[in-house]
Amino acid sequence: MINKNSKRFRSSRWFEPNDVRSFGHRSRAMQMGYTREDWEGKPLIGIINSWSDIQPCHMHFKQRVEDVKRGVLQSGGFPIELPAISLAEMYVKPTTMLYRNMLSMEVEELIRSHPIDGVVLMGGCDKTTPALIMGAISNDLPTIFLPAGPMLRGNFKGKFLGSGSDGWKYWDEYRAGNISEQDWEDVEAGIARSYGHCMTMGTASTMTAIAEAIGLCLPGASSIPAADSNHIKMSSSVGKRIVNMVRENLLPSKIITEKSVDNAVTVAMALGCSTNAIIHLIAMARRAGIDLTMDDLDKKGRIIPLIANVRPSGKNYLMEDFFYAGGLLSLMYELYDKLNLNEKTVSGLKLKDIICDKKTINEDVIRPLNKPIYKEGSLAVLKGNLAPDGCVIKPAACDKKFLKHKGPAIVFDSYPEMKEKIDNDDFDVTENHVLVLRNVGPVGGPGMPEWGMIPIPKKLLKKGIRDMVRISDARMSGTSYGACILHVAPESYVGGPLSLLETGDIIELDVTSRKINMIVDSLTLSKRKKNIKPIKPKAGRGWLWMYSNHVKQANEGCDFDFLETNFGKSAKEPDIF
Repeated sequence: MINKNSKRFRSSRWFEPNDVRSFGHRSRAMQMGYTREDWEGKPLIGIINSWSDIQPCHMHFKQRVEDVKRGVLQSGGFPIELPAISLAEMYVKPTTMLYRNMLSMEVEELIRSHPIDGVVLMGGCDKTTPALIMGAISNDLPTIFLPAGPMLRGNFKGKFLGSGSDGWKYWDEYRAGNISEQDWEDVEAGIARSYGHCMTMGTASTMTAIAEAIGLCLPGASSIPAADSNHIKMSSSVGKRIVNMVRENLLPSKIITEKSVDNAVTVAMALGCSTNAIIHLIAMARRAGIDLTMDDLDKKGRIIPLIANVRPSGKNYLMEDFFYAGGLLSLMYELYDKLNLNEKTVSGLKLKDIICDKKTINEDVIRPLNKPIYKEGSLAVLKGNLAPDGCVIKPAACDKKFLKHKGPAIVFDSYPEMKEKIDNDDFDVTENHVLVLRNVGPVGGPGMPEWGMIPIPKKLLKKGIRDMVRISDARMSGTSYGACILHVAPESYVGGPLSLLETGDIIELDVTSRKINMIVDSLTLSKRKKNIKPIKPKAGRGWLWMYSNHVKQANEGCDFDFLETNFGKSAKEPDIF
């Protein structure tokens, strides 16, 4: 018999009709050992799992997916696991950013083409969070994001180690001859002690917090360490909740609004977020039809202080400490008067009801607004003749003397060229110079690799210098730090002004006034432009060809032009004949 009561579910189109095609769907489900009572009258929940054998941030997802399934079954749903590309940040080359849009497309089509009524997105490692969410937004089925959670603190000779941040720090000390090879190997062995993503406020911790702030996570989920037993309980709760979200028809379009995006931007600035947050936030918002710009983010950065004392922008603490201090909910409690409190989350509750009693436990980790780490927010957007469409700096994470600087440029046209020169003892460079790396943007990289934290030249390291101004059209890891100016737009490879810069040109920047310029007259720049030779495409077929021809610049979120909501009408529900 056909269960007529389940026709309210999207999946019923596959399983309910009394025709030969649905006969095939039901019989093949039975081939896998299921019976009618497994699916009839129940919402089918797709669990998109970005686990793989080479994804250390998601090692535990092999078990967590079973915890989600348990919750789905307990609430009367039918779970279906759907694997997706894992985008392991440490291993995918030249960069996972080259494949963020691929994962978003995969997610969109996995959801559209399969008989599912609601979706659980399992991610956490840097690009997986925005990619999964972007794909789900484009389909608008009930969706919950399950964050992987940060790993445990690293340890080296009794000192806590932070992912990425201490890797860069000790690498500089090793290059300078200040630590031994055995010390370096001990740092290598102690910096990553459990599954989970980076435990600094890097891109992973930033983006999972943004996912929660925008309303797509269960309350408090993004702060739970991956190895904490609460993470198992949260995963099961996700499974339970998504079933009820389907019954309530609670869609991403009802959660992701201009006001909830504004909340996410506010939280990001208060956290000391990764510079990558700008790119991903813009792309996510535009998938939801919200025209978020770099200027919007900069305005928010001027008025929201940095209050999370978590490295690299903070001084002493890591994500495990942030969790013990109350986590994201306590940080949002501190921001109570600056948030849109009536926004609904996947919990079904309004934000004000979630955070109203989440007072901070440790005010050195999560500061009150009147005792911030940095008086302004995490990021600043600079503009000028070097970056007409903008570029980004993280003021709280650099030596403050470089917030206003004027110095001669040393220009590298590629990473290999830079790498060849940077450790030479005869490299003619001073602390006052500005190191520039170009042709490493969205198209030029390709994929805008995290090469923007250009190494400090070895001869300067030996003199005790640990920061200097560096400029590129690349990105840098969210765990990085220093006076690094990133995401120069338009990029050099497609003819942006950065392509006209020459070694010896004077660059002037002023973060307070949000300006960055090369002190070169317009006539000289015009002559240089005439001498620029067209650069050949990096590929004539395949993914890289498509990527290069359709990716937008950093200031527009690096999405594909044809994936943004305003490009055109989305595909309709699939035909089933």
